[in-house]
Amino acid sequence: MTNQPFFTKDGDAFIPTQASNGPWDPNSMHGRVVIGLLAFAIEQRHGSDDFTPARLTVDMFRLPNIQTAVEVTTRLVRDGKRIRVVEAEFLSGGVSMARASCQLLRRTENAPGNVWSPANWDAPRPADIPAPTDPRLGMNGKWSTRPISGAMGSLGPRRLWMSEVRELVEGVPMTPFVHVATGADFASPFANAGDQGLGYINSDVTLYLHRLPVTRWVGFEVVNHHATDGVAIGECWLYDEQGPIGTSTVAALAQKKPMANPPPP
Repeated sequence: MTNQPFFTKDGDAFIPTQASNGPWDPNSMHGRVVIGLLAFAIEQRHGSDDFTPARLTVDMFRLPNIQTAVEVTTRLVRDGKRIRVVEAEFLSGGVSMARASCQLLRRTENAPGNVWSPANWDAPRPADIPAPTDPRLGMNGKWSTRPISGAMGSLGPRRLWMSEVRELVEGVPMTPFVHVATGADFASPFANAGDQGLGYINSDVTLYLHRLPVTRWVGFEVVNHHATDGVAIGECWLYDEQGPIGTSTVAALAQKKPMANPPPP
């Protein structure tokens, strides 16, 4: 992998690279890498093959500066036979910027009987969709996309495939959990952008997974957006090339200065 990673390591510290910057301020960190790094630390320190990370909730209450080293602390809250709960904190320059709670559930067997589920989407596979030529797609190379229908801010159905193109931490291949966690933040602009641009910045992400993705492409389908008094919620269903894997839901606040021309997905 030749693309610059989002972080390098220096002892226990994570050093942001320029690739980690976000769309609101060139010196602030992108929410996706905050979420990804919290997932990385949780999985590295507390994950196991017997457990699925079924829920990851990340509260983001400050914008970290990309010029400041990052530390992630974790705490095992509960380590039961069937349920494991972990908390993590994202510190930039010693100041708390975000926190996470992750619930890991032991893998067993499905309950007997049939339960209704929505149908799988009928999207073409990423390999069957031409790569976009617009360099703004994927924020100029932060990730790769294959648009399926609609576009950022279009008034109608929006669906696309997304894949990471760089390591989160230098020298460490992305696991399926870190891959999908890093991309989960995209639910906010994809669901909340409107015909006058992106006017909401998300304050959290909750990722639900009933299984981990088995391919490098994760599909996003916008299924919800509502806003009242400047408080918005957005939701995307998530897929891999074999079918549904979970959901990504966000809460967001209206910005005084909307991003008039948000980058396409």
